[in-house]
Order: sequence, then structure tokens, then C-alpha cells
Amino acid sequence: MPRLRHLLTLLPLTLAASLAQAEDWPAPIKQIEAKGARIIGKFDAPSGLTGYATQYQNRGMALYLTADGKNVIAGNLYDAQGNDLSTAPLEKLVYAPMAKEVWAKMEKSSWIQDGDKNAPRTVYLFSDPNCPYCNMFWEQARPWVKAGKVQLRHIMVGIIREDSPGKSAALLAAKDPQKALQEHEAAGKGSKLKALEKIPAEVEAKLDANMKLMDELELSATPAIFYLDDKGGLQQQQGAPSPEKLVKILGPK
Repeated sequence: MPRLRHLLTLLPLTLAASLAQAEDWPAPIKQIEAKGARIIGKFDAPSGLTGYATQYQNRGMALYLTADGKNVIAGNLYDAQGNDLSTAPLEKLVYAPMAKEVWAKMEKSSWIQDGDKNAPRTVYLFSDPNCPYCNMFWEQARPWVKAGKVQLRHIMVGIIREDSPGKSAALLAAKDPQKALQEHEAAGKGSKLKALEKIPAEVEAKLDANMKLMDELELSATPAIFYLDDKGGLQQQQGAPSPEKLVKILGPK
């Protein structure tokens, strides 16, 4: 599954960005910065070049300053064996920090626990109570959740039907949100979950924050599933996964 480069670049870097802004970049690099690129940092490059990791137009981009400091080349650099020398620096300087930032934002969002909180593998998903594919993924994940291997964290939103926000609010406002979610998902189409007609201000604030995060990540449908791969890289799955993808998300049974 590809890295989340199309969405990670939409989120601001904090420390790295502030450090980058403090640098006195060479004139050609400043010119690229003036065109809207965010210069994240430098990295080593061959043939007398100096590499710069940047963000530009919602993607990571490598810049290479020539040895005389007068010109800059934008794009990927390949060696004689066809190896892309730009991938590793961009992953380290741009994508990895952003992945951590996305994960931290989801940790701080308003989610409902599904499974043992001490389960070793955590999976986040943006979930709508009226989403049949969210329910499908909930069913798919039961063997892993019941075995204590995986915990799902449902970031509740309301986008599918008019009563979706009210139903998400009902789950978040329940005395036992985890039990309420369990009953709702287990019932499937027979769920008796009723939308709150008047959403309490504190619950509405949680839903608004979840929707804002969903918008930041440029997500338009549920379930949007996020997990860490075997190398600790952040990955995304849109919709209920195939059996092959399911094992990648949840791990071996």
C-alpha cells in the first residue's frame, strides 16, 4: 500500500518548519521558496550537489543545488544502477515527521475504544454510524479484536445521512460508549441507535474537531482506516479491505 504522501503534505510541520525558516538559504533555494515551496532541510548528495528536502504543491520534492551555488535542479536523482537517491532523504525529512504528526492528531481526536486498550496493535478509522462498510470492517476485525491482538479506535463523524451527526453524538454521549458502539455494530441493519435531536455543546465540539481533522486529511468517505506497517510507516486503507489487505492492517491471526 502506498505511503500517505498525497495527504501528509497537507499538514504543517512544526519544529522542522521553524528550524528551516531560520536558515539562510542560498539564493537559488530562496527563489524556489518564494514560489511557495517549504524548505525542510538539507541532505547529502553526490557529484558536488547539495540536496534540499521540500514541500511543494501537496507533495515532497527534492532540490539539488549545483556545486557553484548558482543553480538548482528540482526532481529525483538516480544513480548508474537506477536507484532513486531522493526517496530516502524525503522519507526521513518530510514524510516520516508528518506521519508522526498525523498519528498524534488522531490520538488526540475523539474516538471510541473497540477492544482491549492494551492490545499491541492500534488501528484508527473514521467511522459513520450509517456506514455499511464501517460495519463490514467491524465484522472483519472481530477475530483479531476478540483475541486481544488489535484495538480499533473509531473516530466518529457524521457525513452519510442527515441523522449521522446525531447518531455519532449518541454514541459519544452514551454512559458507556464502547458498549453502545458494540451493540450498534453487532445489530447491523437492525440497530436501534437513535440520533440525538439536540446535541450537547461539548459533544458537538468533539464531532466538529473530528470533521475538521477529516477535512485536513482530504478524506471524503468512511471508513478511512489508518495503521502502522511492519516498518512503522503510516498507511491508509479506504473502505472495507480485501482479505489480503486485512492481514496487512491487522496482522496475522
